[in-house]
Amino acid sequence: MNINIYYGGRGIIDDPTLFVINKMQEILEELRVNVTRYNLYELKNTITMLPQTLKDADGIILAATVEWYGIGGYMQQFLDACWLFGDKEKIAGIYMCPVVMSTTYGEREAKLNLSTAWEILGGLPCSGICGYIENTVMLEMNEQYIKIIEKKAENMYRSINQHMACFPASNQAVKQKIAIPKGTNLTPQETEQLSQYVSDDSYVQRQKQDIQELASLFRDRLSEEGKDDDEYLAELRRAFKPQAGFRAEYSIGIEEKKKKILLSVDGAKLECRYGIPERSDVELQLGRTAMEDIINGRMTFQRAFMSGAMKTKGDFKILRTLDQLFEFVEKKIESIGLNVSAES
Repeated sequence: MNINIYYGGRGIIDDPTLFVINKMQEILEELRVNVTRYNLYELKNTITMLPQTLKDADGIILAATVEWYGIGGYMQQFLDACWLFGDKEKIAGIYMCPVVMSTTYGEREAKLNLSTAWEILGGLPCSGICGYIENTVMLEMNEQYIKIIEKKAENMYRSINQHMACFPASNQAVKQKIAIPKGTNLTPQETEQLSQYVSDDSYVQRQKQDIQELASLFRDRLSEEGKDDDEYLAELRRAFKPQAGFRAEYSIGIEEKKKKILLSVDGAKLECRYGIPERSDVELQLGRTAMEDIINGRMTFQRAFMSGAMKTKGDFKILRTLDQLFEFVEKKIESIGLNVSAES
């Protein structure tokens, strides 16, 4: 038989809970029980991994000290880890004896909280021990108190050894009907592995940094995409030269851009935007460098097509009109002329 003791106090010398669990451990070992002690204050960085220690346990003792209010943070963390990472099928067959000693008010409530928590986890509760102990010496010197502790240890051994049944608890029924926890869709092995990652502070910090970097990367990309939605459109509008009676639909695809530039020409009216084409008379596909050369007047659409820098599909007569509609070269010459006149 294997029994684990999980001590959630601070480990101070005059903690009455330590005396109780030491005495219970002594009695259980006399009954040839393998007893393993886990001091949660020493294992505070790996509490999320402790549910793995329940695998080989037939019973456990949850020991806490009420110093001002409640069962304390370490024990609560352990119960949280059992809920998140524990194997519920294994817990369902484990008996639990709560031990709560108090130096202030609230030992009965704390003992009830431990029993209720274990029942909600699906485990089997045993009759526990709780009491108000003002001075540990009083507990150590009282033979009647020691007999109570010994009797509780023996009863726990008997309950586990005989597999005593427990009446169903109402909190189990309520949990099954109302407070149904969200499933993680993880196997017990995957849950254990997750608990190891959670307990590794360096891994958690590294994951947080990775998430921040990814969030920053996606923010930058979204901002860049927002800027790209207006790229080249202003230049195209400025270079537009209306052609009376001419109507055409162009779509210009540029590398690394998901959307295409859509040009809708109707006489003196030009609609210029990024989007997904529904119908186009001419479809163009070119690289960013070729588009920059055309916008800056270093190349025409016709020359880009002839040199192979641009691929085209559609009506070639309408393609040739594109250089008449957008006169980037003439705009460049005008600007050079202005500079020359200013120098003279």
